[in-house]
Amino acid sequence: MSHANAALTPRHRLRLARLIVDDHKSIVFAARIYNVSWPTAKRWADRYAEMGEDGMSDRSSRPHHMPTKTPQVLVRQVVHLRWKKRLGPVAIGAKLGMPASTVHSVLVRCRLNKLHHVDVRTGEVVRRYEHDKPGAMIHVDVKKLGNIPDGGGWRYVGRKQGNRNKAATNGVKRSPSRHAMTGTAFVHTVIDDNSRVAYAEIHDDETAATAVGVLRRAVSWFSARGITVERVLSDNGSAYKSHLWRDTCHDLGIRVKKTRPYRPQTNGKIERFHRTMADGWAFSRFYATESARRNALPAWIHEYNHHRPHTAIGGHPPISRLTNLTGQYI
Repeated sequence: MSHANAALTPRHRLRLARLIVDDHKSIVFAARIYNVSWPTAKRWADRYAEMGEDGMSDRSSRPHHMPTKTPQVLVRQVVHLRWKKRLGPVAIGAKLGMPASTVHSVLVRCRLNKLHHVDVRTGEVVRRYEHDKPGAMIHVDVKKLGNIPDGGGWRYVGRKQGNRNKAATNGVKRSPSRHAMTGTAFVHTVIDDNSRVAYAEIHDDETAATAVGVLRRAVSWFSARGITVERVLSDNGSAYKSHLWRDTCHDLGIRVKKTRPYRPQTNGKIERFHRTMADGWAFSRFYATESARRNALPAWIHEYNHHRPHTAIGGHPPISRLTNLTGQYI
């Protein structure tokens, strides 16, 4: 590609070459007209005479033969050690008798210089997927959060004051060892695979009946926005393995899919959403009570769906992948 200050773009190269070849002007005359050197004018004229208009584009400067290029056998060994052993250029170079700079060049060429290209557990290249339309698959899961005692939790007021607030909270239960227990908030989350549009509810349990109720309301919520749910992906939690969950999905016309046991990466989109939700809502600011945090969730979900740019979909908010929605840009 021509740089910004190039004297000859492909269009001007063609005009220069035609001036010499077709109009039979001298190379010196054409070089003066286009303010280039004599050899440059001759080069483009020769290419035009040989290849026509196709010869006016840039060519790669890569040499045809590279005698000092790293042999393919060594490249495979470097890749193997990077995938299976997670070794860096220095360690790989020491094992193979290669300079670390050469190993780094090989890793860059193979796109393995950064380990986020490689799955941490299996050592294989990360495989990413995205369904072709909203509703083709939704992900469901539960995020567990400790309830905030009246007066604030330890994250903002410190351990000592946090324990005092927990003990003074109305209705607090106590463990057999007499420690105060504020309980757990179960955030049932649903996210669309294609658009990343999210739906969430907070409950005090994660039973099958609660999960089924969330699913029915989520399907209705998505339907109001023009999304027909076809599949649902969940982990192997007891609620999602229940007969009630299976029968409800059948009634709704939804195919049930499960992640591989002990493999949360399969449901990675909703796991990443939980991290975003924790940073943006659950622990983003001081909440004096648990009810204050729960009341803040709907506003944050709206912010996430309608306004927050999502890097996985080109920096646009999730709602942008749905069209013709009332209040879509509010």
